[in-house]
Amino acid sequence: MATRLTAKSLRSIYQLKVTLKGMRPPIWRRILVASTTKLDDIHLILQIVMGWTNSHLHEFFQGQDRYAEPDEEFPSDAKDEARYRLDQILKKEKEKLTYIYDFGDGWEHEVVLEKILPFETSAALPVCLKGSRACPPEDIGGIGGYMMFLEAISDAAHPEHEAMLEWIAGDIEGPFDPEAFDLAEVNQLLQS
Repeated sequence: MATRLTAKSLRSIYQLKVTLKGMRPPIWRRILVASTTKLDDIHLILQIVMGWTNSHLHEFFQGQDRYAEPDEEFPSDAKDEARYRLDQILKKEKEKLTYIYDFGDGWEHEVVLEKILPFETSAALPVCLKGSRACPPEDIGGIGGYMMFLEAISDAAHPEHEAMLEWIAGDIEGPFDPEAFDLAEVNQLLQS
């Protein structure tokens, strides 16, 4: 069987791997989407599968090209993401796109086109196939802030332990588990 390297028809299914850069062990998701999905919808899909709350600005970039939601308060030279489909940006397997969420915390995601699959009308897209580890909490201060947060919540003797547990309790139900990933919940949110 020949390897599929480029889209063979107008519409395909893209298997994407999304990895939050700079995290060890990695936080990642594997998803299937229609190749014709527009970037503004990809943004919403990434928010759901990663676990973000869509509370901050974002942008995509590939090389010198930038794509974002137009904002009169923050004009930029970025192209309107609602005008571009994923298959106009990623055309071959192994091509990459960067997605940045929350310019303050600077969460950078690598989006890799792993496979181009034939389109099936019966496919319930988008769907998350797999993933690993919990998304960091919003407004935690980027990678450095998240690492300090994890250290504080895991050590009862840490001077910030109680404050961090109290802070996170306002955002989530139950204790924060950095290893948790609920695939069924993510797929339920994608389908709703």
